[in-house]
Amino acid sequence: MPDGTHRESSPHDTGRHDTYGHLISLLDSASVDYRLIDHDPEGATEAVCALRGHPAGEAAKCIVLRVKMDRRTTRHVLAVVPGDRRVDQDAVRALFAARYVGFSDPATAERLARAVPGTVLPFSFDPDLELVADPDVVALPKLYFNAARLDRSLLISGSAYERLARPRIERIATPAPM
Repeated sequence: MPDGTHRESSPHDTGRHDTYGHLISLLDSASVDYRLIDHDPEGATEAVCALRGHPAGEAAKCIVLRVKMDRRTTRHVLAVVPGDRRVDQDAVRALFAARYVGFSDPATAERLARAVPGTVLPFSFDPDLELVADPDVVALPKLYFNAARLDRSLLISGSAYERLARPRIERIATPAPM
């Protein structure tokens, strides 16, 4: 994959966060092969996959979850699953021996992911956001995701993603579609 570094701003940047710049700096400093893909602004997985021209199973779907350990303790988890699947909340609940697992509210998700909904990266740049990826994500030879912007995506190998992001690898996706 050719290296592509674009640092210019866009009307589709996520504004309050420089998560895009942080991501590109991380990739460049690690000398990782990646490709940037410009497209119409879109955050929904199926729609952006169509714009990028690949099956949804090659995308990283990134969901910020609220994990209630007990009445007083809440953790936040960034769950990364293939784009054609859903997060198995029961699997996440069992993984953390939690009482409850649900989606984080949009403000909390944006604060922890440092990106607006639809642009959340499969990376965590916040110590309060634990990163868990399904093994099917890191096994992908081509992994696509929005690059913290609605109008730009990134293509990287699943193995390079795993090496850089260092997620906890656990089975957290619903079964693959037939």
